[in-house]
Amino acid sequence: MNVIIGCEFSGVVRDEFEKMGHNAWSCDLLPSEKPGKHIQDNIIKVLSGNAAKYWDLAIFHPPCTFLCNSGVRWLSTDLNRIKEMYKAACFFRDLLYFPIPKIAVENPIMHKYAVEVIGRRQDQIIQPWQFGHGETKATGLWLKNLPKLVPTNIVSGREQRIHKLPPSKDRWKLRSITYSGIAKAMAEQWGGNNA
Repeated sequence: MNVIIGCEFSGVVRDEFEKMGHNAWSCDLLPSEKPGKHIQDNIIKVLSGNAAKYWDLAIFHPPCTFLCNSGVRWLSTDLNRIKEMYKAACFFRDLLYFPIPKIAVENPIMHKYAVEVIGRRQDQIIQPWQFGHGETKATGLWLKNLPKLVPTNIVSGREQRIHKLPPSKDRWKLRSITYSGIAKAMAEQWGGNNA
């Protein structure tokens, strides 16, 4: 399959699909942190026109800063944040409805205002501890023509490592990288023969 991983600079998901033999590319405004097939550009621009028809599967990881439930308290005090939330929700919605046969969009659990713009809640919530990582980080998956991910390696431990990361200029980057066990499950279950 031709697979594009949008809003991914880490290469983690892209590399798992490549291991399965797919023509997998990542795309982000940032350069890739790992060598591999990467398009450094805006994913909407890359998929505009007829370009979306080239891809069989797309997995998107749009920024969650203005969409996640944990940040909803800031909306009532900042009109600019409300505008940014609306822009982010429209971007998310555009990704979800691209004319690509199979799509997954990943994001934390959203607040109701973002859900209203997007039009629906997630199809599934997964946790890292279901895929071999003893940590918690509730992650929603919005799916189009894809099955829900089946846990592959349920482990003990419920550390909130990501939530407890100390403030730093790269904190957002560290929080956004997909866990390798989840990336592997995506590749095996959505890129395998049974998908």
